[in-house]
Amino acid sequence: MAQSRRNWCQEIIFNEKRWQNIMNLSLLVLAAGMGSRYGGLKQVVPVGPNGETIIDYSVYDAVRAGFDKLVFVIRRDIEAQFREIIGRRFENRMAVEYAFQELDALPQGFQVPAGRKKPWGTGHAVLIAANAIHEPFAVINGDDFYGAASFQTLAAHLGRENPSHCMVGFVLQNTLSEFGSVSRGVCEVTPDGFLKGVTELTRIEKCDGAARNIEASGQVQPLTGQEIVSMNMWGFNPAIFDFIQQEFCEFLKNTVPDEKSEFYIPSVVNQLVNAGKERVKVLRSTDVWFGVTYREDCERATAGIRQLIGSGQYPAKL
Repeated sequence: MAQSRRNWCQEIIFNEKRWQNIMNLSLLVLAAGMGSRYGGLKQVVPVGPNGETIIDYSVYDAVRAGFDKLVFVIRRDIEAQFREIIGRRFENRMAVEYAFQELDALPQGFQVPAGRKKPWGTGHAVLIAANAIHEPFAVINGDDFYGAASFQTLAAHLGRENPSHCMVGFVLQNTLSEFGSVSRGVCEVTPDGFLKGVTELTRIEKCDGAARNIEASGQVQPLTGQEIVSMNMWGFNPAIFDFIQQEFCEFLKNTVPDEKSEFYIPSVVNQLVNAGKERVKVLRSTDVWFGVTYREDCERATAGIRQLIGSGQYPAKL
């Protein structure tokens, strides 16, 4: 194909593969959730000047970093809308696959318990994509903006055929919403930069220049705001799928009576680390993060994109 006819996805991939000695890398985008706090399908909310979504900017950053394949985890009931608004932007530009997270997508021998309606969680979403991914891959949320440097750091780690998995950590105070509480995985990191464990806190809010978590019992846990947190930006090699499958089976055995329990990626990683089977490198990001947890967050996301365009970090139209 002549260079003049390349679209931006193909051109960036061509240049990255030509000048960098890196492996094929996949980007796994978790986009199956409806967004209970947001109140709708927040993955398709426009934040760019020409209707671009946060996913558009994430893919743009990922391709520039060297990722050359997209895998979307969605639900069957949003497939038509998602493909029309999101998927069609990329399907003619690069390799795109879909995996469908449904309640009945369970390992052999398990059934959906009566009354269960809540999704199984992010760990299940990653497992759903196992048949579509055979190379090192990154995992991101479809409604979080991570920044270009975060993808570059992640790709550099995975592209060196590094045996360790990894995650990109963000500073807690840079990830909070002005409009309500958020869930964050607070990380404990070893002196040499590896993950020791992740504690999922589900009701963190700003408080007097710092932060606090309100536990289910009502007890308040003060936080400095400087804690390193997981924003669900992970780097894995395909060997992770066997371990996730194993842990998901254990989860189903132990939590079937609970209709609301979810199987989270940090829980899988904690088990992996605690068992001494793998090490998980913590990569630090100084990028500006923003996401769409509440409808009011859209204004901040739109303003953030506008500022980044104004500083030349993104084109006016993707």
